[in-house]
Amino acid sequence: MNEILPDTAEAFGKLRDSIFQGGELDRKTKELIAIASSVLMRCQFCVDTHSQRAVAAGASKKEIAEAIAIAMFIAGGSQLGWTNIYGENVYDIIFGEKKSEELEEEKTEKDKGCCCGK
Repeated sequence: MNEILPDTAEAFGKLRDSIFQGGELDRKTKELIAIASSVLMRCQFCVDTHSQRAVAAGASKKEIAEAIAIAMFIAGGSQLGWTNIYGENVYDIIFGEKKSEELEEEKTEKDKGCCCGK
């Protein structure tokens, strides 16, 4: 991509430089945030790269592990309340008393556009 779109590659590099240099957060903190974000984005290359950069900025292995644990917590917790398309949490519907026939009646035309709708 660098050879095909050199202007884009250069702009991306400038964006990276502007984010990771200067500012209110120190470099180590920024790299730890990048590690957690990379875990959430499932980018192994990014996790490795930002982990190496975090160590170079003074992060310990335990700090890196904590950043990864935070990402794991956010990923897990985000699944508890991620949808509210029926006017209530989908897990309340799944584990509640409503029957699937009642849910089908509540669906709007928009809801039926889902791959799960009929």
